[in-house]
Order: sequence, then structure tokens, then C-alpha cells
Amino acid sequence: MKHIKIVPMAAEHLNDVAALELACFSRPWSRQMLAEELDNQCAAFLVALEPETEKVIGYAGLLVAADEGYITNVAVDPSRRRQGVAAQLLQVFDNFARGNQLVFLTLEVRPSNAAAIALYESFGFKQAGRRKNYYDLPKEDALILTKYYTEEAAQ
Repeated sequence: MKHIKIVPMAAEHLNDVAALELACFSRPWSRQMLAEELDNQCAAFLVALEPETEKVIGYAGLLVAADEGYITNVAVDPSRRRQGVAAQLLQVFDNFARGNQLVFLTLEVRPSNAAAIALYESFGFKQAGRRKNYYDLPKEDALILTKYYTEEAAQ
């Protein structure tokens, strides 16, 4: 796994992150939507940077509501996939969840995205439900994957 730098998303990253959204998602977030998250006290957006060039090669977003964590986006430059970038971003969120006593982290993923599902399962996420026709282009359900941090919450 190559060394990458993970830092909080800042204004200078917005163009690169917006470009990643376009490359990775059929319904990408706009640069404006991403910019609004910079001012959101409940949001933690991280970018993964190529250390040599400071180029954004991945990013992930987390919204925290009370003691619950909702992972909104995880995107990695298609040319840098399967190199541990998403795993390093997820590790930061996993550490944050433990350190801040979150009850769970949860996210949605396309059932057809086997690589992402395998990654999330390796972190201890388990299927907790399904949202019908959640995605467009192509139309697909979403699997809801959740990782619980307390025994009680997992009941």
C-alpha cells in the first residue's frame, strides 16, 4: 500500500473533489454542495492526497448526528482503486467513531459494487437493510451496511 496523506477537506480541494464525484457517481454532488459541507459543524470530509503532487486521489464524507455516524460518500480516483486508499479513509472514520463513542457507522452501497462491499465487510460492517430503488442510472436498490460499536446497539 503506497503512502498517502489524509487531511481534512479544505476549499483548495473542492475542484478536485467535484471532479472525482463526476468520475465516480451517476448523480454527483456539485462543487457547491461540497463547499457547503466545509461550514457544516456536523460534517467531517477527508481527502486522500498523493504525497508528491498533493493531487486529490480519494475522499470520504461523514455526517455525525448525536452519537450516530453516517458515511455519505467514499470515492477513489478510478486509476488508484484497489490500492488501499478507501481503506485508509475508512480507518480514520473507524478510529473517530471509537474515540468519540459513536454507537454506529452506517452507509449505503450498490449491491453490484462487490469490491466496496468486501472492503466494508472487512471493517466489520454488516447488512442492516435495503432501500428500494435508491440509485438511478442504473436503477438499483441500496444495501444499508452498519457497524455497531456497542453490544447494546447491535441488538
